[in-house]
Amino acid sequence: MLTPRVGRILETSLYVADLDLAQGFYELVFAFPVLFRDARMCALDVPGRQALLLFKHGATIEPSETPFGTIPAHGSEGVQHLCFSIAQEDIARWQVHLDSLGIVVESRVVWPRGGTSLYFRDPDGHSLEVGTPGLWANDPIG
Repeated sequence: MLTPRVGRILETSLYVADLDLAQGFYELVFAFPVLFRDARMCALDVPGRQALLLFKHGATIEPSETPFGTIPAHGSEGVQHLCFSIAQEDIARWQVHLDSLGIVVESRVVWPRGGTSLYFRDPDGHSLEVGTPGLWANDPIG
């Protein structure tokens, strides 16, 4: 039996202490528009038909009943990691952008396949990365 294919990651999530602060950070740094917002979460529109879900810590430890069905409980503790894909030619622009916002680039890595990553933190201390093609074999340069 063949395994059914998936097309992409549709959603990914981070768990945050202050939903307003986190939302503001991602709107400012990445210009992600809000798709949905309530007291427990904020869904942000990431290019490529993707969503970044910001959940307030503790707000999802119980299942959520909706008119459409039940969303199972979930959550996470500690520092998480997320990488956003950027174009090779935009790495310098990202460095300038982060500098202009006073965001410290914690690390710059040039990978063996030719990709480059910039690592920095969000207000909750999550490790964020912007990376060019060439990090992974499935995303080659060119």
